[in-house]
Amino acid sequence: MKDIFLPLRVSATGLEAQKIRLNVIASNLANINSTKTPEGGPYRRKDVIFITYIYDEISQGVDVYKIVEDQRPFRTVYEPGHPDADRDGYVKYPNVNPLEEMINLISASRAYEANLTMMNSYKEMFMRTLDLLKV
Repeated sequence: MKDIFLPLRVSATGLEAQKIRLNVIASNLANINSTKTPEGGPYRRKDVIFITYIYDEISQGVDVYKIVEDQRPFRTVYEPGHPDADRDGYVKYPNVNPLEEMINLISASRAYEANLTMMNSYKEMFMRTLDLLKV
């Protein structure tokens, strides 16, 4: 017999992965003006890389493979009075683009909603099947 809860598990892994992605996006937006980090230098934008897995016919899903730092260059702004300005008066700001992050936020939110909708639809179909079997 096939695993009747497989669709729920697949959607649950999608929910967890998108939740992590939403947290990373929130961190990027929260640090948009962080010019100094404990590691030194400005905050570097982070991105989530997903991996799908299929162990066998039954066990499937998606997971966060890793969270990577975006290697694009930092944004440089001329602000000679800023405490983090270099000797030429330039300050390095994070490589976070708010428009890109908002698009990613919408995408992650929609993916989260889609997984949640699928879980609710499957639960409803399962409950209706149980009701039919009771008769």
